[in-house]
Amino acid sequence: MNTKLLISPQELTSLLAEKASHTVIIDTRSPADYVISHIPQSINIRDFFTYLLENSSSAELKKLQEYFAEIMSRVGISGGEWLIVYEDALDKGYGQSCRASFLLKYLGCAQVSILHGGYTAWVKAGLSTSDEVPLPESRIFRLHPNAQMMVTTAEMLQAIDNPAIIKLDVRDRNEWLGLSSSPYAVDFCPRKGRIPNAVWLEWHRLMTSDSEISMFRSKAEILEICQSVGITSDSIVYVYCFKGSRAANTLIALQMAGIDARNYFGSWNEWSRDFSLPIDSKIL
Repeated sequence: MNTKLLISPQELTSLLAEKASHTVIIDTRSPADYVISHIPQSINIRDFFTYLLENSSSAELKKLQEYFAEIMSRVGISGGEWLIVYEDALDKGYGQSCRASFLLKYLGCAQVSILHGGYTAWVKAGLSTSDEVPLPESRIFRLHPNAQMMVTTAEMLQAIDNPAIIKLDVRDRNEWLGLSSSPYAVDFCPRKGRIPNAVWLEWHRLMTSDSEISMFRSKAEILEICQSVGITSDSIVYVYCFKGSRAANTLIALQMAGIDARNYFGSWNEWSRDFSLPIDSKIL
């Protein structure tokens, strides 16, 4: 089944009206925001945004898989459902719903969509909200990890001097310039800078807020912006940010434009902590 990358609030409300048993809605916002109000029947899994990968080793990836398999089983998801994820707004949550979508697909879920425009779009459309917390019965989640989705640190290191692979940094400006190590605190990571030979395209640029709701740009617009940093429809792109979240947001945009792209999920949080790895630390 070829599931849409993005689903509109109107399409989602139709699914709710049908009471489709194979559909599960996942709220990636903070538990505090979720308790106040959320899309009816949605369940809150904040871990999709907060989980940090220590490194890209097979042992750590296995730990990640088992961690989320336990959560999914506990909230009654087997992996065969149509999973629809959302955050507050696509430009304000550091790409958290896209990170959730990426992880779900990595874990083996075949049908995953992102609510385009997030909860903000849902509310602005005048659709119903709820403060009722569903209590799903537990089920066994079936893990089918897709290793090809993850760019590991070893693969990124091999790609540094390979001009055929574009290393795309999508972090915020201060991080790219080498003035801050993360979006959380200037010195959150031990080193500031960039992966050598990377090009920069701030993740916000591939979205537009013309309607006061952040949405992904059109395929033509995305391709035009990408071409400004040397990315074409024929490119192979390894995307990174701080922890694979803004990179996952960018990944959706690149996929919409038909560009072959993968997520370096460990991103700067992993790369900067390994002092054996090279960095470009010059302040731009």
